[in-house]
Amino acid sequence: MEEKKDYRAELFYEPKNGYDFLKGCGVPTGYDGCVCPPTERELMDKYCSEYIRFLDNSRTERECVVNAIELAKAEGFTEFVPGMELKPGSRVYYNNRGKALMLAVLGSEPMSRGINIAAAHTDSPRLDLKQLPLYEDSELAFFKTHYYGGIKKYQWTAIPLELHGSIALKSGETLDIVIGRDKSDPIFTVSDLLPHLAGEQMAKKMSEGIKAESMNILIGSAPYDDDGSDRVKLAVLAYLNSQYGIREEDFISAELCAVPAFDVRYLGLDRSLIGGYGHDDRVCTFAELRAILDIKGAPRRTAVCIFADKEETGSDGVSGMKSGAFEWFIHQLCKADGSELDDCFANSLCVSADVTAAFDPNYPDVSEKRNSARLNYGVALCKFTGSRGKSGTNDAPAELVAKIRRILDNNSVQWQMCEMGKVDQGGGGTVAMFMGNRNIDTIDAGVPVLSMHAPYEVVAAYDCYMTYKCMYAVYTD
Repeated sequence: MEEKKDYRAELFYEPKNGYDFLKGCGVPTGYDGCVCPPTERELMDKYCSEYIRFLDNSRTERECVVNAIELAKAEGFTEFVPGMELKPGSRVYYNNRGKALMLAVLGSEPMSRGINIAAAHTDSPRLDLKQLPLYEDSELAFFKTHYYGGIKKYQWTAIPLELHGSIALKSGETLDIVIGRDKSDPIFTVSDLLPHLAGEQMAKKMSEGIKAESMNILIGSAPYDDDGSDRVKLAVLAYLNSQYGIREEDFISAELCAVPAFDVRYLGLDRSLIGGYGHDDRVCTFAELRAILDIKGAPRRTAVCIFADKEETGSDGVSGMKSGAFEWFIHQLCKADGSELDDCFANSLCVSADVTAAFDPNYPDVSEKRNSARLNYGVALCKFTGSRGKSGTNDAPAELVAKIRRILDNNSVQWQMCEMGKVDQGGGGTVAMFMGNRNIDTIDAGVPVLSMHAPYEVVAAYDCYMTYKCMYAVYTD
């Protein structure tokens, strides 16, 4: 009799947990008792340890740019200067006002045949200080804030906060400020009501329980030794003046923010997860950065890595993805080999490297399980983002999705297809549509995240590593 064909194995699409594909004993490398020979698991652990260090030291977009440039210089990248000599294999970076960054490795083919781009954003939700933030009330000193990006306001009360940012002086000097990252530094917080007195507060909707104008950061209580008013405010200013030489007026030309004072650490008894602030979207930022740094020689097509700013507020401004800075940089590279910018864009491919929501079994009702990203199932591809009826989305062409499938499969990159939540539940956006509007074929791909936009987010180490492999495969295709 004719043998029955196994149609189930041949025809069904059944994603699997990534750990089923990792070789090794199952114990994380470096953990007591592990005697595995070097495996892909070891490469994953090494990569994730590097990422943890990067994220721990990159709490703002400015710090991301500084740390990325340091890593890039160590790998032979030089600052781009218009008119400089460029040839296949040249490694250059462009620092856009200290808040956005572009890196490129020049390919052997002319730019007119297209380039391979990975675009992530480095900004994350936080509490920005207002331009006149410092005040005193009831002999306590506070900073007034204006929250940045989409947050649940109640999550930002009663947690430790650090102060990061820059102060631009009229003299032209810029001071970088970091208070709270070092364990010997003081930290800050936004106070909340005790449950004993919070009956009215807790009866409100979650979105109304904390008012934006009450998210004031407590920064001091000891009064200055004189007989005037606002003695605690004066004591704070006296300290800042002695440490940094600034006056209250200098806050007007400052960009200061408060971020969670949580260390980035492995999470879970098996160390398979990573918890910390700013995974959205620095987990993808580091993946595309590490991937472009690891390119050896000249790829076939020029590889471009983008650190964009302002994604959490709409991608506007000189450092956002809508800015003409991207066109300027690519146009300069095109001029080096006589290519036209329009031809370059029309033939290019872009991966919008941004995170997506991971399926959370604690909150299953907001997700459509068959089409949700899962932790440990690899880099998550999103054909479209937006909300409800695909409003505000790029919606990648089917041909591009098929091409990405081929690239990833050919490079042993585990991937999964997903969308963000049920159709009418809500949604979200990325920089993908701004690249698509430039006539660049673009698809979203990134790491699934639990507790996205919270002060403490969670990702899977396996997905982080697969996203790095995805970016490298796209760069070198």
